[in-house]
Amino acid sequence: MATQTKKSKKTKKIVQVGQAHIMASFNNTIVSITDEQGNVLSWATGGSVGFRGARESTPYAAQMTSEQAVQKAKSLHGLETVDVFIKWIGVGREQAIRGLISGGVDLRAIFDVTPVPHNGCRKKKVRRM
Repeated sequence: MATQTKKSKKTKKIVQVGQAHIMASFNNTIVSITDEQGNVLSWATGGSVGFRGARESTPYAAQMTSEQAVQKAKSLHGLETVDVFIKWIGVGREQAIRGLISGGVDLRAIFDVTPVPHNGCRKKKVRRM
């Protein structure tokens, strides 16, 4: 017979200081709340909040997304302070940060980690006719 293994109950990790990673693209806003090592505590997207299609990328959707991610992290893990890492140039950048503040956490620092090419790809050669 197969032996049954007992699964241990997951303990809720108490994290006072964490990181908020916001990716604000032209189509959606994704917010991930992590601890200092990068382990995800909670996340939310424009679609998971209830917006569909073009409304996922609006500033209001970004605010609601960050508020929901913070509320999950606060209730499950006791989050109090975050460092914000924001990526890309979508319209919901500032509103997502305001949503973090209205969610009830303190901001320690804000970093823009948008990738910038140092030289990029080689240009196409000029077309000659």
